[in-house]
Parts: sequence; C-alpha cells; structure tokens
Amino acid sequence: MNHADRNSAGLSWDGRPYYSLNAWLKQQFGTKVYKLALDAGMSCPNRDGTIGYGGCIFCSQGGSGDFAASSRPDAAASQIAAAKLLVAEKIPDEGPFIAYFQSFTNTYAPVSRLEALFTEALMQPEIAALSIATRPDCLEPEKIQLLSRLNTVKPVWTELGLQTIHPQTAAFIRRGYPLSCFENTAKRLKEAGLAVIVHLILGLPGESKEQMLQSVDYLARFTPAIDGIKLQLLHVLKGTDLARLYEEHPFALFTMDEYADFVITCLEHLPPSMVIHRLTGDGPKKLLIAPAWSADKKRVLNTITRRLKERGTWQGRLFS
Repeated sequence: MNHADRNSAGLSWDGRPYYSLNAWLKQQFGTKVYKLALDAGMSCPNRDGTIGYGGCIFCSQGGSGDFAASSRPDAAASQIAAAKLLVAEKIPDEGPFIAYFQSFTNTYAPVSRLEALFTEALMQPEIAALSIATRPDCLEPEKIQLLSRLNTVKPVWTELGLQTIHPQTAAFIRRGYPLSCFENTAKRLKEAGLAVIVHLILGLPGESKEQMLQSVDYLARFTPAIDGIKLQLLHVLKGTDLARLYEEHPFALFTMDEYADFVITCLEHLPPSMVIHRLTGDGPKKLLIAPAWSADKKRVLNTITRRLKERGTWQGRLFS
C-alpha cells in the first residue's frame, strides 16, 4: 500500500484511516479471514533456565496464549478442530483461517518437531496462512530456512516480541536479548522472504510517552524489513510478577482516553504501508487486574475510531 491508496481524507480503501489487518487480508485472500489461536506445547528460554526463570514480568501462566485451544499441543489438526469449535458461534466453519501459534516461544524446539507441527497445520485445507509468535533469539538459520520453505506452500508470518527499544526497560521486564539480536533476526527473516510482525507494549512501568514513541519511530524507520505491528496496551494479569509489583508499588496506567489519543499519535508516526495488526488487546477477564476499562475491547476500538475522526488524522500523517 502506498500514499496513492488513500483519498484526500486520509482513508484507506476499506474506509479506515489506518491500514488494518482486515483490509490487508481481504486484499490478499479476497475474503474475510479468521485467526485460530493454537498452542505448540513449547516453553521459553526465559522460563526454563536457559536465559532465566519466570518469563517476562507481564507474561501469564499461559504464555500470552490464554485464548489458545488446549487440545493436544503436538497435534495441529486436532487443535485446529478444537479451536474452530470455540469460535463456531461467531465464525463460519469453512474459514479460511490463520493458524496462529501464540503461546510462549513457538520456534523453541528442534527443527524436526517444528517441521512436523507446522506442515500438519498448513496441510489443513481451511488454513490459508501460518502465524508464529516467537523470540528473535530462537530463530537459528536452519529454522528460518524451514519457515522459508513452508512459505512457498502457504504464507508464513513471524511475530517477534520486541516490546521496547530501551535497554533499561528491556532489562526490567526481563526480555533477555539485546536490540541488536532483534535487528539481525528481522533482517534475516526478510531476506528469507518471510513477513515480519513486531509487538510493542505501550505503558510499561517507567517509560514516558516520549520513550514509547521512540520505539514506534524506530520501527517506522526499520521498514521495509517490518511488514506489520501490534500495539499492545499493558495489562496487569493475575499470577504475574507485574501483578505483584503493581500491588506492592502501584504505578500509573493509561486511562482509556489517554490511550486512545496516544495510539493515534503512534499511527500518525507509522508508514502508510505498515499493516496494523492490533491497536489494543484484551487480556482474559478472569485474569485481568488492570486497567479494567480494557476488558471492553469494542468500546476501546470505537473510542479510537471516533478520536481519529475528531482529530481529522490518519496513519502516516507525520511519517517521513
């Protein structure tokens, strides 16, 4: 997508003032595509002692995959069937679907296991693409080669949890790898022909809005190595180290109005060609401690849409 794809009001072809994932999927597949959250049954080097224990301070016991189907982690076909049942009331059974391996680090296993699992998922007729959430320090050359081969069968996306560019914050949240690792991996993925989607968390303790925007600007300048972005509101979830910190030493969180306005500023700084995969996020209500307003995801997205119109702005307006 380029500037020519927008009209004078800054609207993309689907009528939104940003390049939504929904618009991109319809461009690619000609129809609406749905995600199925799956669990590959893997751990994380930040949990098993390779790098550290306990994971990142915000990570729940489900490893950010609390909505994933839990049927037989090693069997993709049975998980896909189970995931379809979970969403049967809202989503057509025939798909097409994206097989989204979400929980923990989904390339943290031998190549042979990854090949069997991901190939089985891609071979399901209703699966149109594969999306793999992982860490940049768990993508050795042979794993990237595997994903590149699979990408010739059906599209394969890699999702990297960067969260922040600031070393002090990265150490505080126990991310466990330097920014240079992310840079090198993102470039190698792009050279292998793979789509790269990056996660940022907005509202991490100790970060100012200026620092958060610096992370956004960094990714904006990193194009074309980055295809998409997930802007994730910080959630405080039960059972996490972040929750203990919040209870012992409460820190400031975004209000809904503050968050909506700041997300719009982030959109203004991102290139028009970058697909927006997420604008907020919704933690499981049974685990969510704060902010309580984030549980109503529809209301949050409607607030962002309304503010975009009120401000008369759009994605890329301040990007150069």
